[in-house]
Amino acid sequence: MVSIAINDLENYKGVVIGHSPWTTISQDMINAFADATGDHQWIHVDVERAKRESPWKSPVAHGYLTASLIPMLNSQTLKVTGTSATINYGLDKLRFPAAVKAGAEIRSKVELKDLTQVDDKRVLATYRTTIEIRGEDKPACVADNLAMYVI
Repeated sequence: MVSIAINDLENYKGVVIGHSPWTTISQDMINAFADATGDHQWIHVDVERAKRESPWKSPVAHGYLTASLIPMLNSQTLKVTGTSATINYGLDKLRFPAAVKAGAEIRSKVELKDLTQVDDKRVLATYRTTIEIRGEDKPACVADNLAMYVI
């Protein structure tokens, strides 16, 4: 994990700050997300049918499950110090280029795209987060995630 003071964050604009550790996406995790969201589409939760009929020959994680892991993965990559709070401010340009099969490992790659001083107490950071799948060429998710730092 990289630790960066809020006053030094500007120096990282355009830089890949780092990668999170690999995290396994288990079928139990996929099932729990399906239960939480009510999305029980067979490509996610019917293991045998997915093995037979899906294009991936495996159940796959919900795209929004992958996106929901961005805060957790990124917090294992980067810690911004000198703030009183960090607020998840949203996502821009969210895409899911590749499916995450049950049992696959993912990690985030974090790049600081932009930094805007909102006022004397808040700084808005835009990070390009790419969720990589171990052993795959295409990423699972690419998003510009916004973090509001309260000083």
